[in-house]
Amino acid sequence: MSKAAGKLKSLKKNVERITHTTKLKTNIPAGMAAAGPPLGPMLGQRAINIAAFCKDFNTKTAEMKEGVPLPCRILMNSDRSYDLAIHHPPATFFLKQAAGIQRGTMTPGREVAGKITLKHLYEIAAIKIQDPPNALLTMQQMCEMLVGIARTCGIKVVRDLDPTEYAQFLEERKVIVEDQRRELLEKREAKMLRTG
Repeated sequence: MSKAAGKLKSLKKNVERITHTTKLKTNIPAGMAAAGPPLGPMLGQRAINIAAFCKDFNTKTAEMKEGVPLPCRILMNSDRSYDLAIHHPPATFFLKQAAGIQRGTMTPGREVAGKITLKHLYEIAAIKIQDPPNALLTMQQMCEMLVGIARTCGIKVVRDLDPTEYAQFLEERKVIVEDQRRELLEKREAKMLRTG
């Protein structure tokens, strides 16, 4: 038994540390990286200095509007250093900003949450095509992809948009959104009563 225990101890000494070769993919709000969950535990599992990472990320995103979600790719090196790649905000963020809405529709295809023009779509495509995952796409492919994303958010792409008519549409839409929020809140409360 003692020979086996001795061999086991020598095996433990020979085992190397696990190195994470996959990239950590996460969305971090600009200028708001903090050591708390969910970011802190993800970095801690990969043996990255959390405080140094947060400081580095916040300085790199200092010129951006605070709170804008930024997709990040973090590649860990064996010497506990990391390579940080910060991409442009997600397409859904840009589309909702261009449409002037806070959230998309609950039933895509059946209701319209907002509208954008082709010019908005082209400008968003010009920004998003600069991201490394989209580098091999043509502008037409990028625009087609954005049209599909807009459709899933309930955003309609139109040629021309009348500002006064659209402002009236958004006012009508606010009432619908409030009704949907109230309905969701009632469902959540009913579920809490059933489980409590």
